[in-house]
Amino acid sequence: MTGATSMDVSRRALLGGLAAGLAASGVRAAPSTPRHGGSIRVASIATSTADTLDPAKGNNSTDYMRHYMLYSGLTQYDGQLRGRPGLAERMETRDNVNWSIRLRRGVHFHNGKPLSAEDVVWSLMRHRDPKTGSKVANIAEQFAGARATGPLDLQVRLTGPNPELPAILAGSHFVIIENGRRDFSTANGTGPYICRAFAPGIRTVVTRNPNYWKPGRPYLDRIELIGISDEISRVNALLSGDVQMINAVSPGSVKRVRASAAHQLMETPSGIYTDLIMRADNPVTSNPDFILAMKYLTDRELIKRALFRGYATIGNDQPIPPFHPMYNSNIPQRPFDPERARFHLRKAGLQNVRLPIYVSQAANASVDMGSILQEHAAQIGLKLAVNRVPGDGYWATHWMKHPLTYGNNNARATADLTFTLNYQSQAAMNTTGWHNPRFDRLLAEARASTDIARRKAIFGELQWLVHEYCGVSIPAFITLLDGYDRRLKGLFPIPLGGFMGYTFAEYVWWDA
Repeated sequence: MTGATSMDVSRRALLGGLAAGLAASGVRAAPSTPRHGGSIRVASIATSTADTLDPAKGNNSTDYMRHYMLYSGLTQYDGQLRGRPGLAERMETRDNVNWSIRLRRGVHFHNGKPLSAEDVVWSLMRHRDPKTGSKVANIAEQFAGARATGPLDLQVRLTGPNPELPAILAGSHFVIIENGRRDFSTANGTGPYICRAFAPGIRTVVTRNPNYWKPGRPYLDRIELIGISDEISRVNALLSGDVQMINAVSPGSVKRVRASAAHQLMETPSGIYTDLIMRADNPVTSNPDFILAMKYLTDRELIKRALFRGYATIGNDQPIPPFHPMYNSNIPQRPFDPERARFHLRKAGLQNVRLPIYVSQAANASVDMGSILQEHAAQIGLKLAVNRVPGDGYWATHWMKHPLTYGNNNARATADLTFTLNYQSQAAMNTTGWHNPRFDRLLAEARASTDIARRKAIFGELQWLVHEYCGVSIPAFITLLDGYDRRLKGLFPIPLGGFMGYTFAEYVWWDA
């Protein structure tokens, strides 16, 4: 189509592009001799009673894994986080506003219902309904409308141009459910596995979908997904053989895992970070000078060296990592500077103030980060009371509920998604409650632009605004460490997150 943007990629081209992307990043492709059969248990760091089978409400890495097991998206990420064909065989546009989508033939839901364009229309537009409670409602505001034009054809109209729609639709929140589905006591998707048991906060059991639309996949017969929030307990479960795969291995446990002849580690550089959240709805933590004081008190080099033992990339109080194509390298690196922090604290009139700060093993490395910050704060006259709370219930009970808390933030495929989901004023996951009209306006401009240089310039300014004014301190981007049984094959890093960007289930196989 002359003058059109098209996502019309053959299966061979997709696999070739994935292999090329992996080769460029120094990752070897998995062996091409997978076997069918086998059952594994997987332990994740994040689990809660709010766990859900509704993709729209996914809130943590375990939800994302579960949803990728049970559902499929219109597109899916390759090794370079580009949106490639999934349920959508083809996506075409001439103006990045009006998109024509053709679905694959022969795809069926787990209950036998054929996939149709009406299912896709329902799945996309339900995110706009406030009753849904979608975590990506602010992203879906771009969907001006969607309508079926045939059994397998539909058109999606955006409120403005966005050339990144294929990458957006590859996210786990946008996987496809059947038309009219409101009951999520069980799951009915088109994904590689079928839900057999689901107990929020406890476990999920899935079995192989024999009618999966990708011939030959998946390979495992059964997967049980559980949560073990304590890292030492999680590593012990792996080394004892109770589970065959875990995420969030701490750098301190690397030697233990590598000392085992039966186990291995996979490293994934990522844009994931643990952040200090300073709420904008509190008069102390919303003070601009208090925010700067806390940022200058953050000892990034110490955090990288002592907490992550080098398995991290230094951050600069904004969410785009240095290896991202939209990274703004012109923002000076903020140093650890206690005297400057003291100046801003005095300017804010907050010396000798006592503040509680909440930490938990649920927020990766936050217990130690909080202790380091407490020690530095005491030297400049700020009294931080570190409250260590259990991992169970942390996200529902404490995260963002106090003036100072720590959180984990997952990487996103694009800068647009990162800023829209976590920093736009109306975003459900705007953790600080930050409201900056200029930021919101520039974000809309970046999204609408099809000029790459223009987009990068705008995203660069957005990074500067967060760096300077937002109540978030981002010390480092975490290199993810997954531990696994050597008999588990087919793994390779995808920088979206651990467990192959949460999509491991359809790729891995058991060699035993």
